[in-house]
Amino acid sequence: MALNEALLPEFDAEMANTRKTLERVPTDRFSWKPHEKSGTMGWLANHLADVPEWAVYTLQQESLDMAPNGVTPMPPPPPKTTKELLAKFDKNVAAARGLLAKASDSEMHKTWSLLSNGATIIAMPRTACLRTWVMNHGIHHRAQLGVYLRLNNIAVPAIYGPSADEGAM
Repeated sequence: MALNEALLPEFDAEMANTRKTLERVPTDRFSWKPHEKSGTMGWLANHLADVPEWAVYTLQQESLDMAPNGVTPMPPPPPKTTKELLAKFDKNVAAARGLLAKASDSEMHKTWSLLSNGATIIAMPRTACLRTWVMNHGIHHRAQLGVYLRLNNIAVPAIYGPSADEGAM
C-alpha cells in the first residue's frame, strides 16, 4: 500500500473529529481564555483551522521559512465568526487532502525543512512532518480546545469514544 493511501483514512478521521470540535466554538467566546498565560479560545480555534495548511506547505514545498530575511510575515486576520472559522478549516483540509491523495511514495520520503531566516529549525521526511506537525499537533490542540469547551459548559464531542456529553458515537 502506498504511504498516502495509508495516511488518508487517519487524516480524514482526525479532520472530521477536529471539525466536530470547532463547530462547538461559539463566536461570543472567542476572547475567553482559562488563564492569563493561555491563548484565547478564538486563537486556539484559529490555530487548529490553520494546522491542515502545514500539509500543503509540506507537500508543495521543500521548506518553509518562518522569517525570511529575518522578518516574520504578518498573518492574515483571524476569522471573526464560527462560520468563517469553519470555512477556513474546510478550505485548508480540502487543499491538504487533495495534495495528500496525489503524493507518491518518493515525494513522501523527501526531506522537508522548517527554517527561520534561512537557518534550519527542523528537517524530517514529509511523512514524519505530516504525522507530527499536522495530525499529532492537531490532536494536541484539539484536546486543549476540548478543555476550553468543558470549562465553558459547552458539550464536548465524542472523539475516540463517548464523551461525558455524548454517551454514544
